[in-house]
Amino acid sequence: MAVLRLRAAAELDRLAVRSFRSSSSWWRNSETDPKAAASQLPLQRDVKDRNVQWVFLGCPGVGKGTYASRLSTLLGVPHIATGDLVRDELSSKGPLAHQLEEVVNQGRLVSDEIIIDLLSKRLEASSAKGLTGFILDGFPRTIRQAENLEGVTEIDLVVNLKLREEALLAKCLGRRVCSECGGNYNVASIDIKAEEGNPAMYMAALLPPPHCASKLISRSDDTEEVVKTRLRIYNEMSQPVEEFYRSRGKLLEFDLPGGIPESWPKLLQALNLEDHDDKQSAAA
Repeated sequence: MAVLRLRAAAELDRLAVRSFRSSSSWWRNSETDPKAAASQLPLQRDVKDRNVQWVFLGCPGVGKGTYASRLSTLLGVPHIATGDLVRDELSSKGPLAHQLEEVVNQGRLVSDEIIIDLLSKRLEASSAKGLTGFILDGFPRTIRQAENLEGVTEIDLVVNLKLREEALLAKCLGRRVCSECGGNYNVASIDIKAEEGNPAMYMAALLPPPHCASKLISRSDDTEEVVKTRLRIYNEMSQPVEEFYRSRGKLLEFDLPGGIPESWPKLLQALNLEDHDDKQSAAA
């Protein structure tokens, strides 16, 4: 029965998405971000025969994977992260595995052509199973990638997650991984006071269970200097991509107001969605 309820909820959410995307008031009703409220995204195409096709953008550490994964479950669509595609191909020993292994071992970036090829295959496999829709996580990151992506599929919406730099820096420096189970945690408890027109922000630490607490390790490149460099490079590269989608009327900029408890309901509000299971959990 639980499975049936989840499927029913997912179907209702799919119908809700089809409904809200047919109305330009969806964007004007957003109370989360003035930029989002000001932009009136036109309906790009009739989506009644398929599910949403969205992209999540945002700086390293902003939480793209977290929110994309939650929406993936809510809407019943695949969450596709390019890093996962590469790891899956490497483990499959498929035709690209050897080439990818050389690239990864040498610390080079995987080429746009390979990423697009892997993504195309993933979308074709989903289509063959009768699945429609997806949420891409962290791709595209350059104009060239965005243009190549347009040749593969049509994107309905690009959600650009934003977080104040001091909070981003603290989050990145607080990331930890359990060396035994691989679980991801964050030991940073972020409490920023309101100042200069910016609201206060609180983000609780995501602490590990007791059996993982003594096994936590941090990434070797999660140092303040490296993180600041990554954020600077990302911002320089992302601006043209943001403008690419903004000019096409597909960009929704969402400023995260805090941690998951504060941000998740507001993100759903900006997208005109409801998380029925989340409400039931809160009421229990």
